[in-house]
Amino acid sequence: MDIVLAPVESGATLITLGPDLRPTTSSTVGWPDLGPAVEEYERQSPRWIWAETAALYPRLLRAGTTVGRCFDLRLCHVIVRNATATATSELARSATGPWDVPVVPLDDQGPTLLDDSEPIGAFSADLVLAEYRLVDEAVRQATDPGRLRMLLAAESAGALVAAEMKFRGLPWRTDVHDQQLTELLGPRPRQGGRPPTLEDLAVRIRELLEAPGLNPDSPVELLRALRANGIEATTTRKWELEKFSHPVIDPLLRYKKLSRLLAANGWVWMDSWVRDGRFHPDYVPGGVVTGRWATSGGGALQLPKQIRRAVMADPGCKLVVADAAQLEPRVLAAMSRDERMAEASRGLDLYQGLVDAGIVDNRAHAKVAMLGALYGATSGEAGQLMPRLMRAYPKATQWVEDAARSGERGEVVSTWLGRSSPRPPQSWQQVQRRASEVDAGQLDERLARRRARDWGRFTRNFVVQGTAAEWALCWMANLRHRLRTLARAGEMDPHLVFFLHDEVIVHTPGSLAPAVEAAIHQAADEAGRLLFGSFPVEFAVKTVTVDNYGEAK
Repeated sequence: MDIVLAPVESGATLITLGPDLRPTTSSTVGWPDLGPAVEEYERQSPRWIWAETAALYPRLLRAGTTVGRCFDLRLCHVIVRNATATATSELARSATGPWDVPVVPLDDQGPTLLDDSEPIGAFSADLVLAEYRLVDEAVRQATDPGRLRMLLAAESAGALVAAEMKFRGLPWRTDVHDQQLTELLGPRPRQGGRPPTLEDLAVRIRELLEAPGLNPDSPVELLRALRANGIEATTTRKWELEKFSHPVIDPLLRYKKLSRLLAANGWVWMDSWVRDGRFHPDYVPGGVVTGRWATSGGGALQLPKQIRRAVMADPGCKLVVADAAQLEPRVLAAMSRDERMAEASRGLDLYQGLVDAGIVDNRAHAKVAMLGALYGATSGEAGQLMPRLMRAYPKATQWVEDAARSGERGEVVSTWLGRSSPRPPQSWQQVQRRASEVDAGQLDERLARRRARDWGRFTRNFVVQGTAAEWALCWMANLRHRLRTLARAGEMDPHLVFFLHDEVIVHTPGSLAPAVEAAIHQAADEAGRLLFGSFPVEFAVKTVTVDNYGEAK
């Protein structure tokens, strides 16, 4: 059963749809009664059709209401509008409109659900229903509607997971965080000042560079001081500074590392993002063109190892941390139907599988060769190892080679379920056209070839990284469902609290930790079957149950 849910001034309109997408019932529910009304409908396992999960679902969560399934129209619109499988649909050919930009969110940090003074979403029930019909018709006409439907369901499920993780938050001990910062940086300074450790390093850097007024946080000043001391660096990046032998390099690199920690996850970050013992990040599902997630605040996708001990389970609870091993190479083996590479995927370490198969002589070379295949390395050690990989796994390497060649021609490529890559920008097209003109010179031709290869590397990785993101969405969606069935009356329910591309964390009562670990593995197996059927690729997942995230790595 599909139910359209759209906000109005006094509450929300609920429209039940029949198989032909025509309304069968319609009612308006006030904000105070919306949560109970949704819970009543949830007994029938409906699918909620709404404009954007991030705009509306937080209101339900604050009322203590969760839903099992939804169809996030904005996320699905973006996928369908840009997919080659639906390129001839009315939706794909329509002019840019309000569905192509994020819906104005209903403030989930302001008034409660019972306060009807909150702003409402921009889309009425009629507009939501009209857009849903357009999307549905486009999918029906798609070249492979089954895969596309799976992608839209997974993307929508991911939106539910993102909203729930933000609402419930990642358990965070500010006292442990403060202790870690103090150990690394010294006591918290007054506003605007440097912590003692950073200040001592700054003094040392000035002395070694004979620059008393140097601000080491200024790249311009720092480069000037480095060059004055014979260090001809062109940037202040770590990989370049490490090339030089000078007494200042070690304290400078240490200063930069600690300075990044202070800026990204220091005391100000803690004050801003941790509330009531929880870190509440803003995840952005589909925030990257490949379908990977991004964040619009808090930096949840970049939690440095130095502070992970602060992610600590509540008393009586545990964190179950799960990491999908070498996800992208396994996805490549499954997409390309490369049986030999699938054999190497058996077990937790695919790279060691390449060594055991006699493709390369050690695990380090296996990793270099595989990453070279995924990212298009043609020189150095990766370039030397690529011929071995191509002979051993011709189907897998040909798959990414074909994607690269398509990109070099300016063509669009798609993931396994049908998310399509963007076309090259106008500047790329102009460079290619210039190289084909009668008076084009060697510089024009070299530039065109370089730009073509660059875009080919992008499309090469797009098909693998995007499909890996699809597997991860299916994994999380299935795991979310399994965790809901594990909940016990009177206990905190096990729930997802963190996601990073191929890693998840579940916060659970300690007594349920073994069941959660089993659910994680079962969900990974199911995600593989959903996407790739019976093809024998093993999606190995490592799980560990810990008290804090720092113990997991």
